[in-house]
Amino acid sequence: MSIDTIIIARHGKPALSRKVKLTWREYRLWWKEYDKGGLEAEQKIPKRLKTWTMKADVVISSSLRRAIESAELASGRAPDFTYDELIEAALPSPYLGPLKIRPKSWGTWSRIVWYCGWSDGMESHGDARARANAMCDVLADHAKDGKIIYVSGHGWFNRMLKGSLMKRGWKCKSQNGDLHWSHRRLERPSNYIAK
Repeated sequence: MSIDTIIIARHGKPALSRKVKLTWREYRLWWKEYDKGGLEAEQKIPKRLKTWTMKADVVISSSLRRAIESAELASGRAPDFTYDELIEAALPSPYLGPLKIRPKSWGTWSRIVWYCGWSDGMESHGDARARANAMCDVLADHAKDGKIIYVSGHGWFNRMLKGSLMKRGWKCKSQNGDLHWSHRRLERPSNYIAK
């Protein structure tokens, strides 16, 4: 019996500094620059992830630069496919006046209000969930017939993908958190029939 395998990894460490303090408006501008930017130089890819990606039949990436560069570093080749649908879920910073905090704190606050239903005109939690569900079908199609696929994506959206895949019969065989270069390895028998 062959096994279909999906390895979902978070991108490497971005070049844009997080050692700044920003207002909510400045954070939105900072996030736009973050989405345009690439990776910090000379990163070490975890050995286990490198081993897995070198065996991948298909390399897939989010269309954002940091994810594409991560896919190339980890696998030693350009992605076979890039998808806009794999980009990170929205982070609408709440209006907190002149308060200045670090990007990591803004990310936490933004994710909380977004999860609670406030999207401020950006992609909603429900829409991101629907996008994750749709992408799971695409990823499963790439992995069918016993293939190993490597997906270079983003922290929160990778979590959403994992949940959607598990609802479709995929089993999480390995994971190691949410930091840069973290991964989730999921497997499912090739002949799996959804109930």
